[in-house]
Amino acid sequence: MIKVTLSNQRDLEDAAAGRIPLHAVRTVEFDALADTGAIGLAIPEELAERLGAPLLRKRSVRVADGRTITVGAVGALHIAVLDRDMLGEAIVLPRGATPLLGAIQLEYLDLVVVPSTGEVIPNPAHPDGPILPLLRAG
Repeated sequence: MIKVTLSNQRDLEDAAAGRIPLHAVRTVEFDALADTGAIGLAIPEELAERLGAPLLRKRSVRVADGRTITVGAVGALHIAVLDRDMLGEAIVLPRGATPLLGAIQLEYLDLVVVPSTGEVIPNPAHPDGPILPLLRAG
């Protein structure tokens, strides 16, 4: 499990422009299961509601038991983990579901899961911040 902080990106922009006070930015902090088998961030409906982020689209996802279900995706979100951050969206799971931090966020934030302990840590090769791979076209 890893501590994740999500903020409504539109609120952050409004606060930066002086349209709302900083304390009005909708933010949630929670523990998420770092799941390298999950493609992206997934949060339960009650967290999505607290963030007030708009529904972007409906998505079909395959869950652990093999079923395919249709869920919403919300964004734009400011995602912060271990002092590293990014913008993104989240799949909305049913109420009470365990939040998941998936492969997209782990890769983008340059975080690794230690196999022996399950602990999530910054990539030891890049302790000062994420280094994103950018492939060079021939």
